[in-house]
Amino acid sequence: MKVAVLIVAAGRGQRAGTELPKQYMPLGENTILHHALNAFLQVPYVDLILPVIHPDDHELYQKSIADLQLLDPVNGGATRQQSVMKGLQALGPHEPDLVMIHDAARPFVTPGQIENIIIKAAEHGAIVPTLPIVDTVKQVTGDKIEQTIDRNSLARAQTPQAFRYKLIYMAHRKMEGKELTDDSAIAEACGIQVLTIAGDKQNFKITTADDLKKAEYMIKDKLTDIRTGIGYDVHGFEAGDHVILGGIAIPHDKQLKGHSDADVALHALTDALLGAIGGGDIGTHFPPSDDKWQNENSSTFLKHAHNLLNNKQGTISNIDLTIICEAPKISPHAGAMRNNIAEILNLEPSRISIKATTTEKLGFTGRGEGIAAQAVVTVRLPE
Repeated sequence: MKVAVLIVAAGRGQRAGTELPKQYMPLGENTILHHALNAFLQVPYVDLILPVIHPDDHELYQKSIADLQLLDPVNGGATRQQSVMKGLQALGPHEPDLVMIHDAARPFVTPGQIENIIIKAAEHGAIVPTLPIVDTVKQVTGDKIEQTIDRNSLARAQTPQAFRYKLIYMAHRKMEGKELTDDSAIAEACGIQVLTIAGDKQNFKITTADDLKKAEYMIKDKLTDIRTGIGYDVHGFEAGDHVILGGIAIPHDKQLKGHSDADVALHALTDALLGAIGGGDIGTHFPPSDDKWQNENSSTFLKHAHNLLNNKQGTISNIDLTIICEAPKISPHAGAMRNNIAEILNLEPSRISIKATTTEKLGFTGRGEGIAAQAVVTVRLPE
């Protein structure tokens, strides 16, 4: 059985009161969209994921997904229903058996819930997660209550909603031009029996500014596994006219010798980040024996380690980086290094400390033979 996922991310999200469409707003170290996508990538039953995005959002989308393995996105339409239809059409050549349709603004869907929905949909053909309504429901006109509605037969629908692909595709075709609020409503209008499965109150849709604040608190509460990694690296000098430290070129009468650009600061930082997540060391991922990494910009290594953290749904709490040398003088360049590292890691500069020290003329650094760097990184991961 082939399972496809449509992530509907073509909306503009104006009610959240943000400058960006809400799906591209940061939530921890990732975007709301990234969190939603990553949940489906954790499920072995899922074979392919197709995002449907707004035509104007391709740059935002590419920045948001990092290195997640997805199908190329398709452009959505003027309404959610039109966007889903475009996505269903694009999935046709892949011939999926089941399709899950999920709102990008629901970042807290869990892999366990996704698996349960797939299993139920495989058996019954059309499944929607729902939540009971616990408040008393009133029918209101203006500010006047007309009547109280019996809530016992009412429920709140969530996504992902799952259907046999051909079933929901034909239903969407039949209902083109008739705007309905979700995919289960389209199925119902075509006489398709839709069954329910228990929803998850954590899987709420971010719609308003208050929803976004709630989501930010939830992310902080989820990241309760606090880990620390330590990195240390050394590079000797050779003939040259500058050194690269923290991604910044600093004038000097020598350069650092190494297989890549020999950025001792980013190497130590990469090792610290890998250490915090149990990811080995930089040489494991980028062997110096591999000519592919000859003269490589060390930001490549740091971004890779950061992506591994993102895949674990973790976040960086702080970075403490110390550069050890007699020369060049580091303090005039510390601000630029800090800002560059913050940009690479999509991190607030206030979470990064860049320090420099000497060894009082002792040892290889004291003799001016090279530069050492030590980094300490603290990360937060879900339990």
